[in-house]
Amino acid sequence: MSDSIRIWVEFCHSSAYRSGGWAFVRAEGRALTGAAGGERTASPEAIALAGLLAAFKDLPPSAAVEVMSTLPGIYGAGRRITELETGGEADTEDLARWAQLSAVVKARPVKFARAMNAPRTPTAFATAWAELAQDKAKTRPFNAAIPKANLVKAGVPD
Repeated sequence: MSDSIRIWVEFCHSSAYRSGGWAFVRAEGRALTGAAGGERTASPEAIALAGLLAAFKDLPPSAAVEVMSTLPGIYGAGRRITELETGGEADTEDLARWAQLSAVVKARPVKFARAMNAPRTPTAFATAWAELAQDKAKTRPFNAAIPKANLVKAGVPD
């Protein structure tokens, strides 16, 4: 297993249904994993945080992590954690999730970066799965691992 992990995280939110979905693709060396999930009656920030927390689940504490996304709610999370720790306010609905993410990020070296959305990339793949999860979450909460056969199509660069 590699000491460096790359994670692509995306989410989408429907204000009409107040539901959202998230998805991530994680590359640990050549090993790929991924998951998607969705919630009903949640804010866009709550969906983004749920996706980030799921992406960090079960990571080795010493691994360096690079999180990439096209969405400011994801690639700006590191800056937002710093703001919250220096007196900024979070939506009361999301305080527990921000606290969890802060603890996870402080446990290891983490870099947040903006990704470009192009066809046949991990970003496009995660976006498609986030949209699927958001659609499924309109009627009930959703959470599932992305099948290994599908992850081969993620287009993860070497």
